[in-house]
Formats: sequence, structure tokens, C-alpha cells
Amino acid sequence: MRSGGSGQLRFGLKWPNDVLAGGQKLAGILLEAEALQNGLAVVVGIGTNVVAAPEGTPTPATSLAALGVHIGAAQLFTELSEAWAEFRGVWDNGRGFGEIRRLWLERAAGLGQPVAIRAGGATVEGIFDTIDEQGCLIVRTTLGRLVPISAGDVHFGSAASAGAF
Repeated sequence: MRSGGSGQLRFGLKWPNDVLAGGQKLAGILLEAEALQNGLAVVVGIGTNVVAAPEGTPTPATSLAALGVHIGAAQLFTELSEAWAEFRGVWDNGRGFGEIRRLWLERAAGLGQPVAIRAGGATVEGIFDTIDEQGCLIVRTTLGRLVPISAGDVHFGSAASAGAF
């Protein structure tokens, strides 16, 4: 995909499942899993704002078109499919998680910044320290405690500092 302008597009991954462009939500990823007798079945859904973006969302949103990227649904699907196949190979049934984690952290939005996560009725606040070997977001609290987060509603930066909840 190419930008129609002269500027370089800056993308980031917002833990656990959003793709950001210039700090605005461009895409979301949803995973649903079910245990089977002989393994695990996982369904992955990806939603990308191609032509337009929703307004009034908690995280400001953008679209590929607004970024100057003009691509049809078929071409986007092809590119996403090719990338999926490549990274599925890197994943290698979980043996490649260390490499996936390294690549993810290179693109992590909010790393080293204030973060607030609401999960199960409680809110954890601190600094987004890393992603651990299980894929949990690690929050370093003001007392220096490392808290692993496996799921939750995440706010970074000034939204976290202002108590977005």
C-alpha cells in the first residue's frame, strides 16, 4: 500500500488488538477461540476502515482513504492474506512467539507511556513496560510492581493520566 502524499505513514499496534495510523484507529482485530478434542480452533476477524472512519469513538479513527491510500477491497484482502501467511509461518505453531513478540514490540503504541487498563471492574494504572512471554501487557505501577494484564480496556498517554474511565 502506498501513501498518496509525500509523508511517511506511521503505524503502531495498540495492545491487544488495534492498528493505529498517526495515533488514530485504522483497524481492529478480533480473535475467538474454542477448545476442541484434538486442539484449538481460532477464528480471526479483521476490520479495516478503507473508505471512511466512524466518528465519536473513544479513540479517534481514520481511514486508508483519509491517509491518501487508495486500495480496493480485493487488493487489500490479497495483501492481508499474504501477510497472514508470512506471519503464520513465523508463528510456527507457537514456536516462533519470541520473534512475533520482538516484531510486535518494535511497533508497539504507547510503550513506556502512562497506561490505564480497566479489567473485571478494577483499574490498573502505571507505565506500559513490555509484553511478556505469554503476550500479557506488563504495567509497572508507581510502586514498581509489575502487573500482567491478559485482557482489558486500554488507554494510553494523556487519556490514561486524565482517568479516561
